[in-house]
Amino acid sequence: MSSIPRPSRRHLLVGAAVGALALAATAVLPSTNAMAATGCAVTYTTNSWPGGFTANVTVKNLGDPVSDWTLGFTFPDGGQRVVQGWSATWQQSGSAVTARNVDYNGSLGTGASTSIGFNGSWTGSNPNPTSFTLNGAVCTGGVTTPPTSTPPTTTPPTTTPPPPTGTTPVAINGQLRVCGVNLCNQYGRPIQLRGMSTHGLQWFANCYTDASLTALADDWQADLLRISMYVQEKGYETNPAAFTNQVNTLVDKAEARGMYALIDFHTLTPGDPMYNLDRAKTFFANVAARNAAKKNVIYEITNEPNGVSWSTIRSYAEQVIPVIRANDPDAVVIVGTRGWSSLGVSEGGNSDEVVNNPVRAENIMYTFHFYAASHGDNYRNEVQRAASRIPLFVTEFGTVTYTGDGAVDTGSSNAWLDLLDRLKISYANWTFSDAAEGSAALRPGTCAAGNFSGTSMLTESGAYMRNRIRTPDSFPTS
Repeated sequence: MSSIPRPSRRHLLVGAAVGALALAATAVLPSTNAMAATGCAVTYTTNSWPGGFTANVTVKNLGDPVSDWTLGFTFPDGGQRVVQGWSATWQQSGSAVTARNVDYNGSLGTGASTSIGFNGSWTGSNPNPTSFTLNGAVCTGGVTTPPTSTPPTTTPPTTTPPPPTGTTPVAINGQLRVCGVNLCNQYGRPIQLRGMSTHGLQWFANCYTDASLTALADDWQADLLRISMYVQEKGYETNPAAFTNQVNTLVDKAEARGMYALIDFHTLTPGDPMYNLDRAKTFFANVAARNAAKKNVIYEITNEPNGVSWSTIRSYAEQVIPVIRANDPDAVVIVGTRGWSSLGVSEGGNSDEVVNNPVRAENIMYTFHFYAASHGDNYRNEVQRAASRIPLFVTEFGTVTYTGDGAVDTGSSNAWLDLLDRLKISYANWTFSDAAEGSAALRPGTCAAGNFSGTSMLTESGAYMRNRIRTPDSFPTS
């Protein structure tokens, strides 16, 4: 079982425009609390690729406290468009853009800052805005060097891929990569994958048959199968060859059905990933060499680190990722975060530690896990804040409590998935299994019976997740 927190249980970019504007002003506005702003500073950072870019904007209030704010700026040549924004309400008229605060970040005291961002498109050239206003106060200043936390990305393809030849997620999207803070397809467009996680293969192998995976792909219309291979708890360490073969077989089955396969090196107890460093190097060397030619493989190198520092997790990642890259240089790699992959929140931290000290590797994302009945607004707020600065992938979440049991919290689950949908953050739900717990999608006994068609065998969580996943995907190809 995997959940958070559990104290008592178990590119370099082609055509990149990368710049940061540090801007300050002293204009005086009327002294209403909503409008007062006697100064402001803005940092604007972009990562570009042919035809598209991600912009991250940090706004700092240097004047009187405000309870609501509007940021304004103008694109210099009119060729840029805001496509999708986050952490603000974005509007564009011609080349003029405004971003208005949302509920959680409207209050900015003197010296306080907030981060917002958007994905954009461009034609012609892609110059940065040179002037910003905060509640009408003009921010002026000069260009500085970009922050060291700019997410590393991979070089987009130099030629346009041909139109998709099939209708499955893999046929449409092809080889994935990280662009800015997003997961992008072969056309360089941000996408969201939605799917399910297996339970431990040592316990529920009979849940992952041809019949069940066909139902997941065709009836659920899932994009993703997370293959959860426990290392301890009678898992990989007991028989490395057998578990490696089991993972590879499921990769093939997912590929045959057009789904992406997320290979999860499922570490939980002990929480220090260094305990399994040698095992991880051996396992990932094998699966990366064997699956290097496939376009559907994503690697998750440590499930839920806990009780260790971010620097330890980062060191582990920087030793394991080169092993994967030696055989599979193109695949996306996902790195677990502190506090049971909560970005540190479950251990009193936040995403700043990752932003300020990112893993020194390209084409990577960072993990976030949540359980809807246990993790509410403070976790959601941190995800929303982090999503404008680093690429996130929710490789595991539950609709129930962090224990993996209890009733579905529909309200919190809706709030979570609506947020992930809006930010295009991919996810895998725990679990596609018939475990005797609230998080399981299948009723006990389903896997032994072998009938996975229809909805009669679904639990409350399973019915909820099937309805969310099978809504149409949005996979842009141009």
